[in-house]
Amino acid sequence: MARPKSEDKRSAILAAATRVIAAQGLGAPTAAIAKAAGISNGSLFTYFETKHALLDQLYLDLKVEMASMAMADLPSGSEPRTQVLHLWTRWLAWAKACPEKRRALAHLCVSDAITPASRQIIAASFANVLDLLEGIRAAGPMREVPLAFVLSLMNALADATLDFAIQDPDGADAHGRAAFEAFWRMLA
Repeated sequence: MARPKSEDKRSAILAAATRVIAAQGLGAPTAAIAKAAGISNGSLFTYFETKHALLDQLYLDLKVEMASMAMADLPSGSEPRTQVLHLWTRWLAWAKACPEKRRALAHLCVSDAITPASRQIIAASFANVLDLLEGIRAAGPMREVPLAFVLSLMNALADATLDFAIQDPDGADAHGRAAFEAFWRMLA
């Protein structure tokens, strides 16, 4: 009879995968992830049928964590600018606090291992944010371009901001504010 799966081991695998993928990229072998989790490679496949399944689950977990952080206490009744600033500030705070998760997620976002179902789950969890941004975009200077393009620009601006914040921690808040102002002028 198979032993029941341990939630602690599953969490250890996902945490190890975050660290290893952040350091080595998507080509990191499952053996390295298993070793970092303190389990055998075979045990890893008890929890995740394939490497793609592991990467897909890690993507979901990291995106949900990031979204939860960004949307916590969102002042939904306030002006759109206030809401977007809240999301921006919380998103940057998560990324600064979790640099390995940010790096792993950057790799995972372009992975072929991420299923359309997982991408749909994440889109649904961000539906309110996407609606907010779409409403602002549709009335602003970016109204002629798809929202996906605006989101890509936002990601690139956030990445540049975070890179500067890491290099200049004393100026991190100023860089974050300046980047938000640039994003807002582009969007609204």
